[in-house]
Amino acid sequence: MYFWDKHKTITGYYELLSGEVCDWYGLTQMEYDILMFLHNNPQHNTAAEIVKVRKSTKSHVSTSLKKLENEGLIERIQSENNKKHIEIVLLDKAELIVEAGINAQKKFAKNVLSGLTEEEIHMCINVFDKICNNAEEHLRDYRENANEN
Repeated sequence: MYFWDKHKTITGYYELLSGEVCDWYGLTQMEYDILMFLHNNPQHNTAAEIVKVRKSTKSHVSTSLKKLENEGLIERIQSENNKKHIEIVLLDKAELIVEAGINAQKKFAKNVLSGLTEEEIHMCINVFDKICNNAEEHLRDYRENANEN
């Protein structure tokens, strides 16, 4: 399918750029993605939110968080009111990695959006959001129908 094949090209290029950061700092792609996600989405700072928003598996997120914590890049802080609520915060040691990640993301955006006008960029974002919303809706419908059967 045309869209799917082209999507793989875009993600392949992003993974090439982010892979350089991973190689330099000895991270897996998942560990890098979690660090960048926490930086870019500080409001989604629990393991459950990372799993839900990024559509990752619990086991991969859990394993990656454990390694990031052992490396001193993140800290898990348990809520005093709710022992099950554990927030994840980036530590100062992660700053250089996040900075390198931001540079990779900027290079990616600059290169893939090269030659597009601001209007075309906004149009692409709107169309892509619609495509993603359609997929989300159909996934929900599928899961609901599967649960009923």
